[in-house]
Amino acid sequence: MALELIDLIAAPLADQFNRPINYLRISVTDKCNLRCVYCMPAEGLPWLPKSDVLSFEEIVQIVRAAARVDVRSIRLTGGEPLVRRDLWKLVEGIASVSGIEDIALSTNGMLLTDQIERLRDAGLTRINISLDTLREDRFFEIARRPGLDRVLAGIDATIAAELAPLKINCVVMRGHNEDEVADLARLTIDRPLFVRFIEVMPVAENVEMQAAGYISSDEILELAASAGELRSVSGPGGNGPARYFAFEGAAGAIGVISPLSHDYCDRCNRVRLTADGRLRLCLFGDQHIDLRTPLRAGASEEDLVALLQGSMAIKPERHHLKLGETSSRMRAFSEIGG
Repeated sequence: MALELIDLIAAPLADQFNRPINYLRISVTDKCNLRCVYCMPAEGLPWLPKSDVLSFEEIVQIVRAAARVDVRSIRLTGGEPLVRRDLWKLVEGIASVSGIEDIALSTNGMLLTDQIERLRDAGLTRINISLDTLREDRFFEIARRPGLDRVLAGIDATIAAELAPLKINCVVMRGHNEDEVADLARLTIDRPLFVRFIEVMPVAENVEMQAAGYISSDEILELAASAGELRSVSGPGGNGPARYFAFEGAAGAIGVISPLSHDYCDRCNRVRLTADGRLRLCLFGDQHIDLRTPLRAGASEEDLVALLQGSMAIKPERHHLKLGETSSRMRAFSEIGG
């Protein structure tokens, strides 16, 4: 028995810069039911063939290997993860893996009300919801689809389901929604919400609007402060890179995520599994390893553990994006934030 226990223990993941890697973000699909202006073109993107997308069983196999090397937190993303049928089954499978302590979901909220109870009962622990505006006309302008009422209903359902902390992600864009920053910040006064404002990121699909639309986190904080005095706070638990601030006596807090103006690469604790089974070592980098091919060729759990450990040798120290440059690596803003 002692030998069997020893065999199950593997060295915790840590990269060559001594950063512990204990957080795995999993894209369960590349598809999305919105066409947000900062994320993809109006006509959408070429989707992956179904045969290329990892099955739930394959994802759970990878999670088991990741748990062996001290990964404790999982986040399910997309695209929009709730368009993947029966997502609760994946949550249930991940929740059964020994060592996994946190299963979170990033969603646009459009399909949340019908699925939230089953997801919670399967083992989901918390949710991030995207909300860029409180105006229906602007929602359509940004998302190129209607549905603000469904997103707001999803927020209410999450609070009712007692999945906390509830984080609201807002991409701030000059000329689109910067005049709503104070109103969105005020949501945290009476409700237990953590509204995080994200700098618009330079990806190939938004190259024209990015240069004109970029607003730094420092300016975002100035806009939020017009609603009242803010003080620095520690913020909720989780794995995200946000810096948090709160109004006096507020039930929640606001945060800023600033990958350009104040990058957080020195605190990176994550890797990303794409829907087609590539382990990406940096959101904006070329570095990745293929897990799907060896998995489908019969790789054992020990083989997957070795691949995860070996990947640490190519995880870069930081991204090298600068304002005005673009990257084709990120397919969705659901890949940002924790």
